[in-house]
Amino acid sequence: MKAEKKRVGTKAQIRASKERERRIATAIFLAFILLIVIFSAYFTYNFLNQPQNQTRNPASSQLKAAIVDHLSLTFPNQTFIETATNILKQAGYAVNYYPGEKVTVEFYRNLPTHYYALIILRVHSAGLSAVGAAELQLFTCEAYSRQKYIKEQLAHQVGIVKYSASDTEMYFGICPGFVQQCMKGGFKNTTIVMMGCDGLMGTQMAEAFIQKGAKAYISWSESVLAGHTDQATTHLLKHLLTEKQTIEQAVTETMKEVGPDPAYKSLLIYYPLEVGDQIIEDIAGNPATNP
Repeated sequence: MKAEKKRVGTKAQIRASKERERRIATAIFLAFILLIVIFSAYFTYNFLNQPQNQTRNPASSQLKAAIVDHLSLTFPNQTFIETATNILKQAGYAVNYYPGEKVTVEFYRNLPTHYYALIILRVHSAGLSAVGAAELQLFTCEAYSRQKYIKEQLAHQVGIVKYSASDTEMYFGICPGFVQQCMKGGFKNTTIVMMGCDGLMGTQMAEAFIQKGAKAYISWSESVLAGHTDQATTHLLKHLLTEKQTIEQAVTETMKEVGPDPAYKSLLIYYPLEVGDQIIEDIAGNPATNP
């Protein structure tokens, strides 16, 4: 009789132990599920409320500017870079600098995702033939290959560029179609200062940036020497950002001070004409009132 009671007590203890283990396992499983739900809700909320296409860092109210210095590979000018950076910083901009070796096809593809209010393109550019028509292409540092960017090549969104007709080295060039169709996201009232040659010989590239969300595009009517565009852009930035002149005033004053390019007689102009009476900081928005 005593042995029977002992056996029953042992079974009860085993059942109780298994029940406790089951409850502990259930509690751990439910806690794990709850953590997954909490993290999923957190990341979903952040994703849905992430600012889109802003001209400032989403984590800051400070306006951002980029200096894209493809010319550093062939015509480096550290004095210009330092001067331009100082003007921008004194005007309240956070400045990101990209040397020539960073200027690839993928760099251009992701350019709108960085929320820049002002982009200075110190890049080689040229009006080249594509599908029977001349259009502007922005140089990259990326060597050309028929095996890369095949879809973009077939769609004439990227092309082949060379520093001169006699050069054997070829690079990928960015066409207006790439700006419109391949760049990720969109600009938000960004001002583009395109320092390279032929930037406004035609309006295809300017219009591509405008359709992608940029507000103003300033460039040259024909070819331009590197030294002249550096000098002119320094004056332009002072008028736009330090003196807070309108785009038309700043461009006009710059041309009075530095004149047309001495070799090619090209002029600094802007597009579209209706932005001429606007001030850069008004185009980008006031950080204090536009989070």
